[in-house]
Amino acid sequence: MNHRPRKRFGQHFLHDPGVIRRIVDAIAPQPGQTMVEIGPGQGAITCPLLDRLGRLEVVEIDTELAATLGARCADRGDLRIHVADALEFDFRALAPAPHGLRVVGNLPYNISTPLLFHLLDAAEGIGDMHFLLQKEVVDRLTAPPGTRDYGRLSVMVQHRCATRALFRIGPGAFRPPPRVDSALVRIAPYPEPPFPVQDTQRFALIVRTAFSHRRKTLRRALAGVLEAETIEAAGIDPGRRPETLTVEEFVRLANA
Repeated sequence: MNHRPRKRFGQHFLHDPGVIRRIVDAIAPQPGQTMVEIGPGQGAITCPLLDRLGRLEVVEIDTELAATLGARCADRGDLRIHVADALEFDFRALAPAPHGLRVVGNLPYNISTPLLFHLLDAAEGIGDMHFLLQKEVVDRLTAPPGTRDYGRLSVMVQHRCATRALFRIGPGAFRPPPRVDSALVRIAPYPEPPFPVQDTQRFALIVRTAFSHRRKTLRRALAGVLEAETIEAAGIDPGRRPETLTVEEFVRLANA
């Protein structure tokens, strides 16, 4: 296929057979499972996923690619193509049962973070997610407290999901090659969050505000949002910096 990758969609197409095989093996699709692929592109992992599943949903924003994908995967199974923007797509509508939907994709770098937050809104219907992302984003998703990569994205995702970096993928596996390394990550929403949040909007506000001033102490970073006395009452030293707090401690602040 001579499709020219479109910069506005952040298209980098997988073409390395070894990498494709390794990704599909890591996802481990099983017949009868409900799976949706975001941004199937030229079908590099679509076709092998369809071979194993028998039926696959895909969400593709590029109308030209969507038009040719059906022919490319013909006779390999039931491919259901949704021509849509994944940032606006209702993933809950595909979930057959609570935590029954599996989500995969080679995500464009320019929408990866907002798309992850969009998917978190549908987390109750999702069993797991496997994404190819910029390695820097995967490092942030999986970072533990006290590290350089630990921040708002780490806390917001980890309080809802278990995250695990699986393996690194070099630029040469894509066409055109990106300027950065990529990595495959597994994100699995918890059936019940280990640290329940009473007010999700307040939790998001506290995390966002804290990491907007990550070099300041909590007393200064959260001034106007939480009093130092309230921070202390939650069992946390107001003199600590935001990046040292665990997910559970951020939840305690929000619930204080």
